[in-house]
Amino acid sequence: MITQIRVDDRLIHGQVAVVWTKELNSPLLVVANDDAANNEVTQMTLKMAVPSGCKLLIRNVEDAIKVFNDPRGKDKRIFVIVNSVSDALKIAKAVPSLETVNVANAGRFDNSDPKEKLKLFSSVQLNPVELQAAKELANLEHINAYNQVLPSNGRKDLKEALDAIN
Repeated sequence: MITQIRVDDRLIHGQVAVVWTKELNSPLLVVANDDAANNEVTQMTLKMAVPSGCKLLIRNVEDAIKVFNDPRGKDKRIFVIVNSVSDALKIAKAVPSLETVNVANAGRFDNSDPKEKLKLFSSVQLNPVELQAAKELANLEHINAYNQVLPSNGRKDLKEALDAIN
């Protein structure tokens, strides 16, 4: 069972490793990212950031979807981390059991023209492609999409934020 998908452009870092894994009680982290799945240096870095007692899988998005839909994983608590809203959307469309997507930190490090980015939340800046993905994600009926950087922060509804900019 996926406890949460977190969109975080840093993938695994202190907030994820220390705070969110405990909050979600998820001993299995899955990084679903095409670049990380193909880069040994990135994989080594991610493995070093995982807290003791947690297991880490690094898969490309398509292979991660297969893992999430495998019935053998239905009783495991899985915390999924992606670095783009587009990847979260792909997973949300392909995994019917998914319920929540936390668009926490996104768009700060992509190579898009900063003038084309929309600042949706203080930690979320979306280029036109990611903005379109966020709109699609917010409109999926089976998904509760929101922004919550830390568990102590309140949740901010993604659809409400998008509606406010239109």
